[in-house]
Amino acid sequence: MTKTELIDFICKDQKGVTKKACAEMIDTIFYAVQKSIKKDKKFAYPGFGTFILRSRKARTGRDPRTGATIEIKASKTVGFKPAKAFKDQL
Repeated sequence: MTKTELIDFICKDQKGVTKKACAEMIDTIFYAVQKSIKKDKKFAYPGFGTFILRSRKARTGRDPRTGATIEIKASKTVGFKPAKAFKDQL
């Protein structure tokens, strides 16, 4: 689902809400999720799941074109663990 499809889906269900207002609400929600993950290292929504900040260590890898060994820097990523209720619906 794309952002436009999400906006259309929500606006169809919520009468009287413009697409622009809906888009602003969705942007605000995702901004709040990002800030929460950055500050608290996680964001949990009951019945849906938990987003967790994860750290990857530096490691060595291979360039697939040349086969040469390269150093891959340490990085941060976000993991997701679905709630049991969500997993049961799949």
